[in-house]
Amino acid sequence: MINLQPYADPQYFAYLLVALIPLTIGLLRGHRWHFYETLVSLAFIILMFTGAKWHQAIALLGFLVLELLVVSGYAKYRQQHNQTRVFIAAVVAAILPLVVVKTTPLWSTQPSLIGFLGISYLTFKAVQMVMELRDGTIKEFSKLAFLRFLCFMPTLSSGPIDRFRRFQADYEHVPEQAAYVEMLGRAVHYLFLGFLYKFLLGYIFGTVLLPKLAHLAMLQHGAFGGLGLSWPLVGYMYDYSMYLFFDFAGYSLFAVAISLVMGIDTPMNFNRPFAAVNIKEFWNRWHMTLSFWFRDFVFMRTTFFIMKHKLIKNRIRVSQAAYLINFLVMGFWHGVTWYYIVYGLFHAGAIIINDIWLRFKKKHRQQLPHNRWTQGLAILITFNVVCFSFLIFSGFLNQLWFAPSLK
Repeated sequence: MINLQPYADPQYFAYLLVALIPLTIGLLRGHRWHFYETLVSLAFIILMFTGAKWHQAIALLGFLVLELLVVSGYAKYRQQHNQTRVFIAAVVAAILPLVVVKTTPLWSTQPSLIGFLGISYLTFKAVQMVMELRDGTIKEFSKLAFLRFLCFMPTLSSGPIDRFRRFQADYEHVPEQAAYVEMLGRAVHYLFLGFLYKFLLGYIFGTVLLPKLAHLAMLQHGAFGGLGLSWPLVGYMYDYSMYLFFDFAGYSLFAVAISLVMGIDTPMNFNRPFAAVNIKEFWNRWHMTLSFWFRDFVFMRTTFFIMKHKLIKNRIRVSQAAYLINFLVMGFWHGVTWYYIVYGLFHAGAIIINDIWLRFKKKHRQQLPHNRWTQGLAILITFNVVCFSFLIFSGFLNQLWFAPSLK
């Protein structure tokens, strides 16, 4: 049976866009054909897990059953009660499958049997639902609406991460014809831009240049006392950073474009991140839906918990501790390896240092110049700090330092 991986090749787009033509016609006429949309979405989700990936389909079904039981059970409980221990138990239950999948490499060379493409992003949505039910921002819970939100086909595998209330408002509202035509215009623009990013620039940086630079860097693994510092390594750092951006930003553009065709205005994931003047602004531009998810559901809640229980009195130290926990969790989410954890700690340290600098700058703004040259210097420094963090993230240093025979 045919297997179609999301946005992997032109064949996928050809099949998907043809399948969406009736839905597009319906939306242009002011109707959302729920049954047909569900049918197409289900078909393409099934085609993601056919062939050798059949076991992932079973894992996905089991995951959906578990999350439906957890979230619907907590929604029913929340109508009458609001005990913290029950809330924590619901969050732990919702996140448990992802924890098992991420920690499996610690004791097994085989991938987890309960893992599947998209488990991280579905987990974020489920945990978000539990937390917003706790906060009372979600007043009513529908099992069908929850499953529709969780399994929204364009974003299922790698986001962007939408919010339930925003998504549900879009789904329940059929856009006016003029508004939908504008959405289709944006969809076409994002599709072409995505093709440029992922299939041209991503190919050049990732497939053409990256292996060559990696090979040259490995040849000099003994330089600088075994640290392997070399110009090819510097080239690898910048090239990998470009590849990571264009590949993932291209994918995100595809997901947003298909969402728009389906009448859902999914939030963007990237906004010129390499134009950021500091590391905090970078995280407001890079993988924004993930960054904002961690901000709202990890950083802010950690801050509130520390202040509520008076664990730290100094507000500056509270935010610093919250940054540390936030990015440490993000590092572990990427994987239980030293370079992902160091990547998280590196960004925590960078944001803490940035906050110190911003407070100093505010206090001494009369003495410190601010013009286009200092702005350009800030962008240059931020860009290089980010690229170095991506070198850590890539895992190439692990190969360079601990497996130099793999050239």
